Amino acid sequence: MIRRDPHKLAKVEGRRRGIYWLPNAFTTAALFAGFFAIVQAMNGRFEVAAAAIFIAGILDGLDGRVARWTRTQSAFGAEYDSLSDMVSFGVAPALVVYVWALKDFSQLGEIGSKSQWLLSRLGWVAAFIYCACAALRLARFNTQLDIADKRYFTGLPSPAAASLVASLVWAFSLYQVEGGDVMWLAWIVTVFAGFSMVSNFKFYSGKDINLRKAVSFRAIVGTAIGVGLLSLIADTLAELLLAVSVVYALSGYVMTLFSMRAAKAEPPAVDEPPVPPSPPPAAGEKGDPRA
Repeated sequence: MIRRDPHKLAKVEGRRRGIYWLPNAFTTAALFAGFFAIVQAMNGRFEVAAAAIFIAGILDGLDGRVARWTRTQSAFGAEYDSLSDMVSFGVAPALVVYVWALKDFSQLGEIGSKSQWLLSRLGWVAAFIYCACAALRLARFNTQLDIADKRYFTGLPSPAAASLVASLVWAFSLYQVEGGDVMWLAWIVTVFAGFSMVSNFKFYSGKDINLRKAVSFRAIVGTAIGVGLLSLIADTLAELLLAVSVVYALSGYVMTLFSMRAAKAEPPAVDEPPVPPSPPPAAGEKGDPRA
C-alpha cells in the first residue's frame, strides 16, 4: 500500500482552494467604492458618493475582463463579484438616494391622518424596492448565465440602474438642488430603475462588438451624431452621465415597442392547402402506358 505524504497533500489542497488575487483585487476595489459611497452619503457629500458608484462600475467591468485575459476565472470570483455588485449597485445607490431625497417623505407624516402616514413611508419603501430588485436581478442573472443570449441583458443591468440613480443625485447636487425639492422625481426614478431590473425587457449588452472588425460608414456617422447631441445637452460630466443613463434605461422599452410593431405589421402566415394528387390518366390518353 502506497502512503501519500500528508504535507504534499496539504500543499495540493491549498493550491486547489486558493484564489486568484488580480481579478479579486479589482472586485475588492469595487466593493470598497460602494462602501465609500455609503459613508460619503451619510456625511452629506453626495457628489463624491455618486462618483464613487461610477468608479465601482468601472472596476466591476474590469475584473471580469482581467480574469479572462489572465485566464484566472473561478467560481469563487463569480460569487465574490455578485456580492460586491449587491453592495455597490444595490445597497449603495438605495442608501445614497434615500439620504439625499427620499428621507424627506417622513416629514409628510401627521398623527391621525392615514394618507399622510402612508406618504411618510414612501421614501424607504422606494429604497427597499430598488434594493430588493437589485438582489433579484443578480440572482436571475447568475441562474441564467449559461442559457441567456450574450447580446442582450434580460432586465436593466444593476450597474446601469445604479448609474441612473447616482447620476441623478450627482447632477442635481452639482447645481445645489436640495433632494427634498425633487423627492418625487427621485422616487419615480428609483422605483423605475428597480422594476426595470426585474423586467423581461431586453437591453443591448454590447458583448458582440468586435473592435477588430470593420464597421459601416452609417454606424460611424450615427455615433458621431449621438456624441454631438449629448454634448449639446450636457455641460458637465454629471449631466452627460445622466443623459447616457436615461437613454440606455429607455432603450429596452423602445426596442420592445419597435419589435412589437414590426410583429404586428408582418402578415400572418397562411398555411397553403395540400395539393391533391392528380388522378391517373384514363385508358388511351397520352401518358397511359396502356395506350
